[in-house]
Amino acid sequence: MKYKVLIVDDHWLVREGLKLILETDDRLQAVGEAENGEIALSLMSELQPDIILLDLNMPVLGGLETMKRMKERAIKIPVIILTTYNEDKLMVDSLAYGANGYLLKDTSREHLIRTIDSALRGDTLLQPEIMERVFRARIATDASPARKDPLQLTDKEVHILRAVAKGFRSKEIAGDIGISERTVKAHLTNIYNKLGVDSRSQAVALAIEKGILQQ
Repeated sequence: MKYKVLIVDDHWLVREGLKLILETDDRLQAVGEAENGEIALSLMSELQPDIILLDLNMPVLGGLETMKRMKERAIKIPVIILTTYNEDKLMVDSLAYGANGYLLKDTSREHLIRTIDSALRGDTLLQPEIMERVFRARIATDASPARKDPLQLTDKEVHILRAVAKGFRSKEIAGDIGISERTVKAHLTNIYNKLGVDSRSQAVALAIEKGILQQ
């Protein structure tokens, strides 16, 4: 089985380069490309991709607005942001809209594939340096975010959420803390209920916004 990838970037050379990278993995197939978000939205229903590689700065319709419209239309396709924009606010906003990863275009092939694998599992994977910058960005806009957060996660739930943010699977988390995979999933359900979200990416984004992961 091949996973279908939709590439959305306004630069032809970038799209061609990404297609060449995807061709090195037998599980992945570039099924379509778009030069802006408006074209991408029309292709999503036609091509039914399993994952989307999405640039941020594009003419007509940029990446964040594309994700906003996806959410409005209840389009639940994993998205990885792939951009040259190394800005903290864009990273925070992308996570808030549900991105499963945020990569700069100088990332390695190996990390791109690993992030795609994580997103296909429904997980969120951020490089440690990007996660740290997202944390700092939230702290900079709110000196004491944790005190504003009325939602109380247990220590174990916070530990699990941190592991989720690093891209670990439920099975790996279970092995790390010595509980069953089913128990990990039960903890995740509790986390989702407390945060009022329904996915790992949304849980990570909200936890960062509320300062939960800095506790």
